[in-house]
Amino acid sequence: MTAAGPSASPPSSTTSTDPAAGPKVAIIGAGSFFFGRPFIWNMTHSPVLRHGTMVLIDRDPQVLEVMTAIARRVVDHLGVPTRIEASTDRRRVLPGCDFVIPSFSYRNAHFRGVDCTIAAKYGVRMCSGDTIGPGGIFRALREIPHLLAIARDVTELCPSAWMINFVNPSTVLGIALAKYAPQVRSFALCDGPHEPHCTLRLLKHVGLLPEDATTVPPRLRARLDFALTGVNHFSWIVRLRHDGKDLMPVLRERLAESAAKERAQAGIQRSAVDPHQNADAKARFNAEYGLQLLDLFGAYPDCMAHTKEYVPFWQGLGVNRNDPEPLTVFDAEDRQKKMDAHWAVNRAYADGSRPITELIAKGVGDHATDIVESMWGGLGKVFRVNTRNNGAVTNMPADAFLELASHLDLGGVQPLHVGEIPSGVRGLCQRILDCHEATADAATACDRGLLLRACALDPIMPNLVDNQRIVDELLALEREALPAAWYAKANTAPG
Repeated sequence: MTAAGPSASPPSSTTSTDPAAGPKVAIIGAGSFFFGRPFIWNMTHSPVLRHGTMVLIDRDPQVLEVMTAIARRVVDHLGVPTRIEASTDRRRVLPGCDFVIPSFSYRNAHFRGVDCTIAAKYGVRMCSGDTIGPGGIFRALREIPHLLAIARDVTELCPSAWMINFVNPSTVLGIALAKYAPQVRSFALCDGPHEPHCTLRLLKHVGLLPEDATTVPPRLRARLDFALTGVNHFSWIVRLRHDGKDLMPVLRERLAESAAKERAQAGIQRSAVDPHQNADAKARFNAEYGLQLLDLFGAYPDCMAHTKEYVPFWQGLGVNRNDPEPLTVFDAEDRQKKMDAHWAVNRAYADGSRPITELIAKGVGDHATDIVESMWGGLGKVFRVNTRNNGAVTNMPADAFLELASHLDLGGVQPLHVGEIPSGVRGLCQRILDCHEATADAATACDRGLLLRACALDPIMPNLVDNQRIVDELLALEREALPAAWYAKANTAPG
Protein backbone atom coordinates (compact mmCIF):
# COMPACT_ATOMS: atom_id res chain seq x y z
CA MET A 1 0.00 0.00 0.00
CA THR A 2 1.12 3.58 -0.52
CA ALA A 3 1.96 6.06 2.19
CA ALA A 4 -0.64 8.49 3.46
CA GLY A 5 -1.06 11.91 1.83
CA PRO A 6 0.20 15.36 2.80
CA SER A 7 -0.81 14.99 6.45
CA ALA A 8 1.85 12.33 7.01
CA SER A 9 5.27 13.33 8.29
CA PRO A 10 8.39 11.87 6.69
CA PRO A 11 9.93 8.90 8.47
CA SER A 12 12.54 9.58 11.11
CA SER A 13 16.12 9.03 10.02
CA THR A 14 17.39 8.35 13.50
CA THR A 15 16.58 5.91 16.25
CA SER A 16 15.48 6.93 19.73
CA THR A 17 18.46 6.17 21.93
CA ASP A 18 18.31 9.10 24.34
CA PRO A 19 15.58 8.68 27.01
CA ALA A 20 15.36 12.48 27.37
CA ALA A 21 14.35 12.68 23.70
CA GLY A 22 11.33 10.48 24.27
CA PRO A 23 10.54 7.16 22.59
CA LYS A 24 9.24 6.47 19.12
CA VAL A 25 5.95 4.63 19.65
CA ALA A 26 3.84 3.10 16.89
CA ILE A 27 0.20 2.08 17.11
CA ILE A 28 -0.90 -0.30 14.36
CA GLY A 29 -4.61 0.27 14.03
CA ALA A 30 -4.70 4.01 14.72
CA GLY A 31 -8.47 4.09 14.28
CA SER A 32 -8.99 1.65 17.16
CA PHE A 33 -12.41 2.02 18.79
CA PHE A 34 -10.91 1.77 22.27
CA PHE A 35 -7.32 2.97 21.99
CA GLY A 36 -6.87 5.45 19.12
CA ARG A 37 -7.79 8.67 20.92
CA PRO A 38 -6.28 7.60 24.29
CA PHE A 39 -2.99 6.86 22.51
CA ILE A 40 -2.89 10.42 21.12
CA TRP A 41 -3.90 11.90 24.48
CA ASN A 42 -1.23 10.03 26.44
CA MET A 43 1.55 10.70 23.93
CA THR A 44 0.92 14.45 24.17
CA HIS A 45 0.26 14.73 27.91
CA SER A 46 2.94 12.53 29.46
CA PRO A 47 6.12 14.47 30.41
CA VAL A 48 8.08 11.41 29.29
CA LEU A 49 6.28 10.66 26.02
CA ARG A 50 5.53 14.15 24.68
CA HIS A 51 9.18 14.62 23.67
CA GLY A 52 9.01 11.51 21.49
CA THR A 53 7.36 10.48 18.26
CA MET A 54 3.87 9.06 17.85
CA VAL A 55 3.54 6.84 14.82
CA LEU A 56 0.01 6.33 13.47
CA ILE A 57 -0.43 3.31 11.22
CA ASP A 58 -3.69 2.21 9.63
CA ARG A 59 -4.31 0.47 6.35
CA ASP A 60 -7.39 2.61 5.63
CA PRO A 61 -6.20 5.99 4.25
CA GLN A 62 -9.39 7.77 5.31
CA VAL A 63 -9.13 6.47 8.87
CA LEU A 64 -5.48 7.47 8.99
CA GLU A 65 -6.24 10.96 7.69
CA VAL A 66 -8.83 11.51 10.45
CA MET A 67 -6.60 10.26 13.26
CA THR A 68 -3.60 12.24 12.00
CA ALA A 69 -5.71 15.39 11.88
CA ILE A 70 -6.80 14.80 15.50
CA ALA A 71 -3.18 14.28 16.55
CA ARG A 72 -2.04 17.47 14.82
CA ARG A 73 -4.83 19.52 16.36
CA VAL A 74 -3.96 18.22 19.86
CA VAL A 75 -0.23 18.86 19.37
CA ASP A 76 -0.84 22.34 17.97
CA HIS A 77 -3.26 23.33 20.72
CA LEU A 78 -1.00 22.11 23.52
CA GLY A 79 2.18 23.42 21.91
CA VAL A 80 4.06 20.23 22.78
CA PRO A 81 7.10 19.00 20.82
CA THR A 82 5.56 15.60 20.01
CA ARG A 83 6.50 14.54 16.49
CA ILE A 84 3.94 12.77 14.31
CA GLU A 85 4.52 10.19 11.62
CA ALA A 86 1.67 8.50 9.77
CA SER A 87 1.44 5.92 7.03
CA THR A 88 -0.68 3.13 5.61
CA ASP A 89 2.61 1.29 5.01
CA ARG A 90 4.04 0.24 8.36
CA ARG A 91 7.41 -0.67 6.88
CA ARG A 92 7.92 2.97 5.97
CA VAL A 93 7.66 4.19 9.57
CA LEU A 94 8.77 1.23 11.72
CA PRO A 95 12.54 1.95 11.48
CA GLY A 96 13.71 3.51 14.72
CA CYS A 97 10.64 2.50 16.73
CA ASP A 98 11.20 1.68 20.38
CA PHE A 99 7.67 0.33 20.96
CA VAL A 100 5.17 -1.20 18.53
CA ILE A 101 1.57 -1.60 19.74
CA PRO A 102 -0.74 -3.70 17.54
CA SER A 103 -4.33 -2.60 18.17
CA PHE A 104 -6.01 -3.60 14.92
CA SER A 105 -9.16 -5.46 14.02
CA TYR A 106 -10.80 -5.99 10.64
CA ARG A 107 -14.61 -5.59 10.60
CA ASN A 108 -14.74 -6.41 14.30
CA ALA A 109 -18.48 -6.19 14.94
CA HIS A 110 -19.36 -7.95 11.70
CA PHE A 111 -17.24 -11.03 12.26
CA ARG A 112 -18.08 -11.25 15.95
CA GLY A 113 -21.71 -11.22 14.89
CA VAL A 114 -21.07 -14.05 12.43
CA ASP A 115 -19.21 -16.06 15.08
CA CYS A 116 -21.93 -15.56 17.70
CA THR A 117 -24.81 -16.29 15.32
CA ILE A 118 -23.35 -19.59 14.10
CA ALA A 119 -22.32 -20.58 17.63
CA ALA A 120 -25.83 -19.92 18.96
CA LYS A 121 -27.24 -22.11 16.18
CA TYR A 122 -25.35 -25.01 17.81
CA GLY A 123 -26.26 -24.04 21.37
CA VAL A 124 -23.09 -22.08 22.26
CA ARG A 125 -23.93 -18.77 23.92
CA MET A 126 -21.24 -16.06 23.85
CA CYS A 127 -21.81 -12.71 25.57
CA SER A 128 -18.66 -11.18 24.04
CA GLY A 129 -17.46 -13.61 21.41
CA ASP A 130 -13.85 -12.51 21.14
CA THR A 131 -11.72 -14.66 23.46
CA ILE A 132 -13.19 -18.14 24.06
CA GLY A 133 -15.58 -20.44 22.23
CA PRO A 134 -15.97 -20.25 18.44
CA GLY A 135 -15.67 -16.46 18.58
CA GLY A 136 -12.33 -16.48 20.37
CA ILE A 137 -10.94 -19.27 18.23
CA PHE A 138 -11.93 -17.71 14.91
CA ARG A 139 -10.87 -14.22 15.90
CA ALA A 140 -7.44 -15.69 16.65
CA LEU A 141 -7.42 -17.36 13.22
CA ARG A 142 -8.13 -13.97 11.64
CA GLU A 143 -5.63 -11.91 13.67
CA ILE A 144 -2.58 -14.14 14.28
CA PRO A 145 -1.32 -14.14 10.64
CA HIS A 146 -1.27 -10.33 10.68
CA LEU A 147 0.38 -10.22 14.11
CA LEU A 148 3.18 -12.57 13.06
CA ALA A 149 3.70 -10.57 9.86
CA ILE A 150 4.13 -7.46 12.01
CA ALA A 151 6.60 -9.39 14.17
CA ARG A 152 8.65 -10.25 11.09
CA ASP A 153 8.76 -6.57 10.12
CA VAL A 154 9.77 -5.59 13.67
CA THR A 155 12.58 -8.16 13.57
CA GLU A 156 13.88 -6.67 10.34
CA LEU A 157 13.27 -2.95 10.83
CA CYS A 158 13.41 -2.23 14.58
CA PRO A 159 14.78 -5.39 16.24
CA SER A 160 15.30 -3.74 19.62
CA ALA A 161 11.68 -2.60 19.91
CA TRP A 162 9.21 -3.92 22.44
CA MET A 163 6.07 -5.31 20.82
CA ILE A 164 3.04 -4.89 23.11
CA ASN A 165 0.02 -6.80 21.84
CA PHE A 166 -3.29 -5.00 22.45
CA VAL A 167 -5.44 -7.24 20.20
CA ASN A 168 -7.93 -9.85 21.41
CA PRO A 169 -7.84 -12.68 22.17
CA SER A 170 -4.92 -11.25 24.10
CA THR A 171 -3.58 -14.48 25.59
CA VAL A 172 -3.80 -16.47 22.35
CA LEU A 173 -1.96 -13.77 20.43
CA GLY A 174 0.55 -13.36 23.25
CA ILE A 175 1.25 -17.10 23.15
CA ALA A 176 1.63 -16.95 19.36
CA LEU A 177 4.21 -14.16 19.65
CA ALA A 178 6.15 -15.94 22.40
CA LYS A 179 6.14 -19.28 20.58
CA TYR A 180 6.46 -18.29 16.91
CA ALA A 181 8.34 -14.99 17.15
CA PRO A 182 10.62 -15.55 20.18
CA GLN A 183 13.21 -13.17 18.77
CA VAL A 184 10.82 -10.26 19.39
CA ARG A 185 10.61 -8.78 22.87
CA SER A 186 6.92 -8.95 23.64
CA PHE A 187 4.07 -9.23 26.13
CA ALA A 188 0.30 -8.83 25.88
CA LEU A 189 -2.23 -6.48 27.44
CA CYS A 190 -5.89 -6.06 28.30
CA ASP A 191 -7.42 -2.72 29.27
CA GLY A 192 -9.37 -4.24 32.22
CA PRO A 193 -6.60 -4.69 34.83
CA HIS A 194 -5.07 -1.27 34.12
CA GLU A 195 -3.13 -0.04 37.15
CA PRO A 196 -3.44 1.85 39.39
CA HIS A 197 -7.14 1.94 38.53
CA CYS A 198 -7.64 -1.78 39.18
CA THR A 199 -6.28 -1.62 42.73
CA LEU A 200 -7.99 1.72 43.44
CA ARG A 201 -11.36 0.30 42.40
CA LEU A 202 -10.89 -2.75 44.62
CA LEU A 203 -9.79 -0.80 47.70
CA LYS A 204 -12.76 1.55 47.38
CA HIS A 205 -15.01 -1.48 47.03
CA VAL A 206 -13.89 -2.92 50.38
CA GLY A 207 -13.85 0.46 52.15
CA LEU A 208 -10.10 0.96 52.49
CA LEU A 209 -10.18 4.12 50.38
CA PRO A 210 -12.77 6.87 49.92
CA GLU A 211 -14.59 7.12 46.58
CA ASP A 212 -12.72 10.28 45.58
CA ALA A 213 -9.26 8.74 46.07
CA THR A 214 -7.01 8.94 43.01
CA THR A 215 -3.88 7.21 44.34
CA VAL A 216 -3.03 4.34 46.67
CA PRO A 217 -0.99 5.77 49.57
CA PRO A 218 2.40 4.02 49.89
CA ARG A 219 1.72 3.19 53.56
CA LEU A 220 -1.51 1.41 52.63
CA ARG A 221 0.11 -0.41 49.74
CA ALA A 222 2.88 -1.64 52.02
CA ARG A 223 0.31 -3.23 54.34
CA LEU A 224 -1.67 -4.82 51.53
CA ASP A 225 -1.36 -8.45 50.44
CA PHE A 226 -3.22 -8.60 47.14
CA ALA A 227 -2.93 -11.39 44.55
CA LEU A 228 -4.91 -11.30 41.29
CA THR A 229 -4.02 -13.74 38.54
CA GLY A 230 -5.30 -16.24 36.01
CA VAL A 231 -5.74 -16.15 32.25
CA ASN A 232 -6.74 -12.87 30.62
CA HIS A 233 -10.54 -12.42 30.90
CA PHE A 234 -10.50 -15.33 33.35
CA SER A 235 -8.67 -13.65 36.22
CA TRP A 236 -9.26 -14.21 39.93
CA ILE A 237 -8.53 -12.46 43.20
CA VAL A 238 -7.07 -15.33 45.18
CA ARG A 239 -5.87 -13.30 48.18
CA LEU A 240 -6.75 -9.95 49.71
CA ARG A 241 -5.45 -9.05 53.16
CA HIS A 242 -4.79 -5.78 54.92
CA ASP A 243 -2.69 -5.74 58.09
CA GLY A 244 -3.13 -9.52 58.14
CA LYS A 245 -6.94 -9.33 58.03
CA ASP A 246 -8.63 -11.44 55.37
CA LEU A 247 -10.90 -9.22 53.27
CA MET A 248 -12.31 -11.95 51.05
CA PRO A 249 -15.45 -12.17 53.26
CA VAL A 250 -15.96 -8.43 52.69
CA LEU A 251 -15.68 -8.98 48.95
CA ARG A 252 -18.28 -11.72 49.14
CA GLU A 253 -20.61 -9.50 51.13
CA ARG A 254 -20.33 -6.72 48.55
CA LEU A 255 -20.89 -9.19 45.72
CA ALA A 256 -24.02 -10.57 47.40
CA GLU A 257 -25.38 -7.03 47.77
CA SER A 258 -24.79 -6.36 44.08
CA ALA A 259 -26.44 -9.65 43.13
CA ALA A 260 -29.56 -8.72 45.11
CA LYS A 261 -29.68 -5.34 43.34
CA GLU A 262 -29.38 -7.05 39.96
CA ARG A 263 -32.37 -9.27 40.68
CA ALA A 264 -34.40 -6.32 41.97
CA GLN A 265 -33.56 -4.15 38.96
CA ALA A 266 -34.50 -6.96 36.61
CA GLY A 267 -37.86 -7.21 38.39
CA ILE A 268 -37.59 -10.95 38.82
CA GLN A 269 -37.24 -13.62 41.44
CA ARG A 270 -34.60 -16.31 41.08
CA SER A 271 -37.36 -18.88 40.67
CA ALA A 272 -39.10 -17.00 37.87
CA VAL A 273 -36.58 -15.75 35.33
CA ASP A 274 -37.57 -14.49 31.90
CA PRO A 275 -34.70 -15.77 29.73
CA HIS A 276 -35.81 -13.57 26.83
CA GLN A 277 -35.46 -10.31 28.74
CA ASN A 278 -33.17 -8.05 26.71
CA ALA A 279 -30.14 -6.42 28.33
CA ASP A 280 -26.49 -5.78 27.59
CA ALA A 281 -24.99 -9.23 27.25
CA LYS A 282 -21.67 -8.47 28.93
CA ALA A 283 -23.23 -6.66 31.91
CA ARG A 284 -26.20 -8.90 32.66
CA PHE A 285 -26.19 -10.73 36.04
CA ASN A 286 -22.42 -10.49 36.50
CA ALA A 287 -22.67 -10.24 40.28
CA GLU A 288 -25.01 -13.23 40.51
CA TYR A 289 -22.84 -15.39 38.28
CA GLY A 290 -19.73 -14.18 40.12
CA LEU A 291 -21.21 -15.01 43.52
CA GLN A 292 -21.81 -18.57 42.41
CA LEU A 293 -18.20 -18.93 41.23
CA LEU A 294 -16.81 -17.37 44.41
CA ASP A 295 -18.76 -19.84 46.54
CA LEU A 296 -17.61 -22.75 44.36
CA PHE A 297 -13.90 -21.98 44.20
CA GLY A 298 -13.10 -19.61 47.05
CA ALA A 299 -11.65 -17.02 44.67
CA TYR A 300 -13.21 -13.78 43.42
CA PRO A 301 -13.76 -13.67 39.63
CA ASP A 302 -12.56 -10.18 38.72
CA CYS A 303 -13.72 -10.01 35.09
CA MET A 304 -17.21 -11.51 35.11
CA ALA A 305 -18.28 -9.72 31.91
CA HIS A 306 -15.97 -12.24 30.22
CA THR A 307 -15.41 -14.98 32.81
CA LYS A 308 -19.05 -16.14 32.69
CA GLU A 309 -18.45 -16.99 29.03
CA TYR A 310 -15.49 -19.28 29.87
CA VAL A 311 -17.48 -21.85 31.86
CA PRO A 312 -20.37 -24.10 30.75
CA PHE A 313 -22.61 -23.34 33.74
CA TRP A 314 -24.81 -20.73 32.00
CA GLN A 315 -24.83 -22.14 28.50
CA GLY A 316 -28.45 -23.33 28.82
CA LEU A 317 -27.41 -26.95 29.27
CA GLY A 318 -28.96 -29.58 31.49
CA VAL A 319 -32.52 -30.48 32.48
CA ASN A 320 -33.22 -27.58 34.82
CA ARG A 321 -33.23 -23.91 33.94
CA ASN A 322 -29.90 -22.19 34.47
CA ASP A 323 -29.84 -19.99 37.57
CA PRO A 324 -30.56 -17.15 37.06
CA GLU A 325 -30.64 -17.60 33.25
CA PRO A 326 -28.51 -18.64 30.27
CA LEU A 327 -26.14 -16.02 28.93
CA THR A 328 -27.51 -13.30 26.69
CA VAL A 329 -25.82 -13.45 23.27
CA PHE A 330 -23.58 -10.60 22.06
CA ASP A 331 -25.41 -8.01 19.96
CA ALA A 332 -23.20 -7.19 16.98
CA GLU A 333 -25.64 -4.62 15.59
CA ASP A 334 -25.56 -2.66 18.85
CA ARG A 335 -21.74 -2.76 18.92
CA GLN A 336 -21.57 -1.47 15.36
CA LYS A 337 -23.86 1.44 16.24
CA LYS A 338 -21.57 2.35 19.14
CA MET A 339 -18.50 2.14 16.90
CA ASP A 340 -20.18 4.31 14.26
CA ALA A 341 -21.11 6.92 16.87
CA HIS A 342 -17.54 6.91 18.19
CA TRP A 343 -16.18 7.39 14.67
CA ALA A 344 -18.55 10.30 14.04
CA VAL A 345 -16.98 12.02 17.05
CA ASN A 346 -13.51 11.34 15.64
CA ARG A 347 -14.49 13.01 12.38
CA ALA A 348 -15.86 16.00 14.26
CA TYR A 349 -12.62 16.42 16.22
CA ALA A 350 -10.63 16.10 13.00
CA ASP A 351 -12.56 18.67 10.95
CA GLY A 352 -12.96 21.16 13.80
CA SER A 353 -16.75 20.95 14.10
CA ARG A 354 -16.16 19.69 17.63
CA PRO A 355 -13.62 21.60 19.76
CA ILE A 356 -10.36 19.77 20.31
CA THR A 357 -10.33 21.27 23.81
CA GLU A 358 -13.13 18.85 24.67
CA LEU A 359 -10.95 15.85 23.84
CA ILE A 360 -8.04 17.37 25.72
CA ALA A 361 -10.16 18.07 28.81
CA LYS A 362 -12.01 14.75 28.87
CA GLY A 363 -9.29 12.51 27.48
CA VAL A 364 -7.68 9.67 29.38
CA GLY A 365 -4.61 7.58 28.76
CA ASP A 366 -4.42 3.93 27.86
CA HIS A 367 -2.76 0.94 29.45
CA ALA A 368 -0.11 0.45 26.77
CA THR A 369 1.30 3.98 26.77
CA ASP A 370 1.18 4.15 30.58
CA ILE A 371 3.49 1.14 30.48
CA VAL A 372 5.68 2.68 27.77
CA GLU A 373 6.00 5.82 29.90
CA SER A 374 7.13 3.82 32.93
CA MET A 375 9.54 1.61 30.98
CA TRP A 376 11.15 4.50 29.07
CA GLY A 377 11.23 6.87 32.02
CA GLY A 378 12.42 4.25 34.53
CA LEU A 379 9.47 5.02 36.81
CA GLY A 380 9.43 1.56 38.39
CA LYS A 381 5.65 1.17 38.36
CA VAL A 382 3.90 -2.18 38.63
CA PHE A 383 1.45 -3.18 35.89
CA ARG A 384 -0.67 -6.25 35.15
CA VAL A 385 0.43 -7.83 31.90
CA ASN A 386 0.14 -11.20 30.20
CA THR A 387 3.43 -13.04 30.16
CA ARG A 388 5.15 -16.31 31.08
CA ASN A 389 4.54 -17.40 34.67
CA ASN A 390 8.22 -18.08 35.47
CA GLY A 391 7.38 -19.33 38.98
CA ALA A 392 5.10 -16.52 40.10
CA VAL A 393 2.18 -18.95 40.51
CA THR A 394 3.90 -21.84 42.18
CA ASN A 395 1.41 -24.58 41.28
CA MET A 396 1.32 -23.80 37.53
CA PRO A 397 3.96 -24.44 34.85
CA ALA A 398 6.73 -21.91 34.26
CA ASP A 399 5.57 -21.35 30.67
CA ALA A 400 1.89 -20.79 31.58
CA PHE A 401 0.89 -17.50 29.95
CA LEU A 402 -0.82 -15.68 32.81
CA GLU A 403 -2.03 -12.22 33.75
CA LEU A 404 0.43 -11.15 36.45
CA ALA A 405 1.41 -8.04 38.37
CA SER A 406 4.90 -7.31 37.09
CA HIS A 407 7.80 -4.92 37.24
CA LEU A 408 8.59 -3.71 33.72
CA ASP A 409 11.61 -1.86 32.43
CA LEU A 410 13.55 -1.75 29.19
CA GLY A 411 15.29 -4.96 30.26
CA GLY A 412 12.15 -7.05 30.48
CA VAL A 413 9.17 -8.23 32.50
CA GLN A 414 9.56 -9.56 36.05
CA PRO A 415 6.33 -11.12 37.40
CA LEU A 416 5.75 -10.69 41.14
CA HIS A 417 5.29 -13.66 43.43
CA VAL A 418 1.72 -14.95 43.83
CA GLY A 419 2.10 -18.37 45.45
CA GLU A 420 -0.46 -21.13 44.97
CA ILE A 421 -3.91 -20.59 43.51
CA PRO A 422 -6.96 -22.77 44.38
CA SER A 423 -6.95 -26.14 42.65
CA GLY A 424 -10.30 -25.62 40.92
CA VAL A 425 -9.20 -22.30 39.45
CA ARG A 426 -5.87 -23.81 38.48
CA GLY A 427 -7.57 -26.66 36.61
CA LEU A 428 -9.88 -24.36 34.71
CA CYS A 429 -7.00 -22.04 33.80
CA GLN A 430 -4.87 -24.92 32.56
CA ARG A 431 -7.60 -26.20 30.24
CA ILE A 432 -8.11 -22.71 28.83
CA LEU A 433 -4.38 -22.30 28.28
CA ASP A 434 -4.22 -25.66 26.49
CA CYS A 435 -7.07 -24.51 24.24
CA HIS A 436 -5.36 -21.17 23.63
CA GLU A 437 -2.05 -22.79 22.71
CA ALA A 438 -3.77 -25.25 20.36
CA THR A 439 -5.57 -22.29 18.76
CA ALA A 440 -2.26 -20.46 18.24
CA ASP A 441 -0.77 -23.62 16.69
CA ALA A 442 -3.77 -24.06 14.38
CA ALA A 443 -3.75 -20.42 13.29
CA THR A 444 -0.03 -20.54 12.51
CA ALA A 445 -0.13 -23.84 10.61
CA CYS A 446 -3.60 -23.34 9.02
CA ASP A 447 -4.27 -26.94 10.03
CA ARG A 448 -7.86 -28.18 10.36
CA GLY A 449 -6.86 -31.08 12.58
CA LEU A 450 -5.20 -28.73 15.07
CA LEU A 451 -8.24 -26.45 14.85
CA LEU A 452 -10.58 -29.30 15.80
CA ARG A 453 -8.24 -30.15 18.68
CA ALA A 454 -8.51 -26.57 19.95
CA CYS A 455 -12.30 -26.81 19.69
CA ALA A 456 -12.29 -30.06 21.67
CA LEU A 457 -10.26 -28.39 24.43
CA ASP A 458 -12.48 -25.30 24.54
CA PRO A 459 -14.66 -25.44 27.70
CA ILE A 460 -17.90 -24.33 26.00
CA MET A 461 -17.75 -26.08 22.64
CA PRO A 462 -20.59 -28.67 22.39
CA ASN A 463 -19.47 -32.04 20.96
CA LEU A 464 -17.17 -33.36 18.25
CA VAL A 465 -19.82 -33.49 15.52
CA ASP A 466 -21.15 -29.99 16.24
CA ASN A 467 -17.57 -28.71 16.52
CA GLN A 468 -16.92 -29.88 12.96
CA ARG A 469 -20.11 -28.25 11.70
CA ILE A 470 -19.27 -24.96 13.40
CA VAL A 471 -15.79 -25.01 11.88
CA ASP A 472 -17.14 -25.79 8.42
CA GLU A 473 -19.71 -22.98 8.52
CA LEU A 474 -17.36 -20.35 9.90
CA LEU A 475 -14.60 -21.22 7.44
CA ALA A 476 -17.10 -20.81 4.62
CA LEU A 477 -18.45 -17.49 5.92
CA GLU A 478 -15.10 -15.88 6.80
CA ARG A 479 -13.06 -16.69 3.74
CA GLU A 480 -12.27 -13.03 3.01
CA ALA A 481 -10.53 -12.65 6.39
CA LEU A 482 -8.59 -15.93 6.56
CA PRO A 483 -5.42 -17.16 4.81
CA ALA A 484 -5.94 -19.10 1.56
CA ALA A 485 -4.18 -22.10 3.13
CA TRP A 486 -7.37 -22.86 5.09
CA TYR A 487 -9.06 -23.73 1.80
CA ALA A 488 -6.44 -26.12 0.49
CA LYS A 489 -7.42 -29.76 -0.13
CA ALA A 490 -5.78 -30.95 3.11
CA ASN A 491 -8.24 -28.82 5.11
CA THR A 492 -11.46 -30.12 3.55
CA ALA A 493 -13.96 -31.79 5.87
CA PRO A 494 -13.75 -35.61 6.03
CA GLY A 495 -16.42 -37.63 4.27
